[in-house]
Amino acid sequence: MKQWMLVSLPLLVLAAISGSAYAQQQHEVTDSTDSECYLPGIQERLECGIVQVPENYEKPQGRQIGIHYAVLPAIQEGAKPDPMLILAGGPGQAATELAPMISRMFDTVRQKRDILLIDQRGTGKSHPLECDISRPDELIRSDDEQELAQLTSDCLKQYPDTDTTQYHTVNAVKDFEKVREHLGVQQVNLYGGSYGTRVGLTYLREAPESVRTATLDAVAPPQVVIGPFGQHGAQAFDAMLRNCEEQVACHEKFPTLEQDYHDVMNALEGQDVLLDAHDPLSFEPITINLTPGRFSSIVRMALYHPNTRQLLPYAIHSAAQSNYKAVLGLMGGTMSQSSIYLGLMLSVVCSEDLPRATDQLLAKDGDNDFIGGRTGDAFIDMCSGWKSAPVPSYWSEPVVSDKPVLLLSGELDPVTPPAWGDLAAKTLPNSKHLTAPNASHTIASHTCANRLIAEFIEKADVTAIDGSCLQKQRLKPFVLNQNGAGL
Repeated sequence: MKQWMLVSLPLLVLAAISGSAYAQQQHEVTDSTDSECYLPGIQERLECGIVQVPENYEKPQGRQIGIHYAVLPAIQEGAKPDPMLILAGGPGQAATELAPMISRMFDTVRQKRDILLIDQRGTGKSHPLECDISRPDELIRSDDEQELAQLTSDCLKQYPDTDTTQYHTVNAVKDFEKVREHLGVQQVNLYGGSYGTRVGLTYLREAPESVRTATLDAVAPPQVVIGPFGQHGAQAFDAMLRNCEEQVACHEKFPTLEQDYHDVMNALEGQDVLLDAHDPLSFEPITINLTPGRFSSIVRMALYHPNTRQLLPYAIHSAAQSNYKAVLGLMGGTMSQSSIYLGLMLSVVCSEDLPRATDQLLAKDGDNDFIGGRTGDAFIDMCSGWKSAPVPSYWSEPVVSDKPVLLLSGELDPVTPPAWGDLAAKTLPNSKHLTAPNASHTIASHTCANRLIAEFIEKADVTAIDGSCLQKQRLKPFVLNQNGAGL
């Protein structure tokens, strides 16, 4: 599925961590079990393989699918026996496609431990559920013309032999366990980012004996509903407005920033704004109709990371002056990130979350003047075209575990607020929850948290972890013009 199409939808889902640009990889599943391989962005030769598992664990002799994995070997000789297992976000990211960023971010961990990357079923090379939908006119459709249910229904038809109801979080954990057993590993150290924290908590419930430690970054516990993000997005947007007002230079340069945003939204409601651009991956010329849905999605997605957040005042103010170059730049940066496998995302959200989204929850989420209820509405439309079934109610109950768990949150996060970390911690008596005041989503990617994680894994003890470095990180200044003034 083209990344541009995701931005054309009035939603953007939990993005775990920004990855590097990738050409799409081949997805053939073979009968081989172990081999050596190379991954894009990693120069060294890795151990890779495919483990066959039942698509439906209640029918072990039925259809089999391959689960693809890769091992980033420890840098020092004599690796410790308990590797770090990466639980990717999304839902819908493939762990092996994040390899360069993971290797860089967890360089200290990798000195002594292997890092295990397993593509969750439905992603990467593990029977990927891609939506290869080609609609040349997609980007020039208005918000009202988006046919999301038809889009997902068309995608579903590409997988006539796949039981999409089996592509959920519990089966993902069962798959990971099959790979762990195949590799002869007794215990793993979990790192889950964003949706990966949901997987991590499920792991602690389904296979606690296999877990040595767990780090959950940008926490989404099973008792919350992911998908409707209007309220949290509005809170993060308000924080950005407040921070700009507090910085003298930003306030002087953009004194009416909130009004600028609403002026752009109102203007886009009343006219077609067609922008000529180039696809950031293929460089093919494209035309984009900048609708209110697309504009608000770009702004919301930029709140995920401090580096894009600091561009927002200038981009919004410029758009209010009918200059959309900075907005296009933000959009292109988002689209060059790693892929989301839409079919897996829908299989998870439509079965595990949307059935619990009550009218009251959706109304409360949509009660804001930033993006309203666009993300929740979009998921409702898309799920109506996707085959799913509600999961057992116990899946959404709080996870209780006495394993050592490090919980991490960013106060500026637009999707997983620190309150969700507090909620998860209530039933994790051997946990510590650290919050970074000037950080956003998945803080290991842009704070000292990666160092804290390495220390935690080494000691397997949260009591000795000192998170004071997170408090010392300063808020990034906002960019004031196209030449980068203000930095």
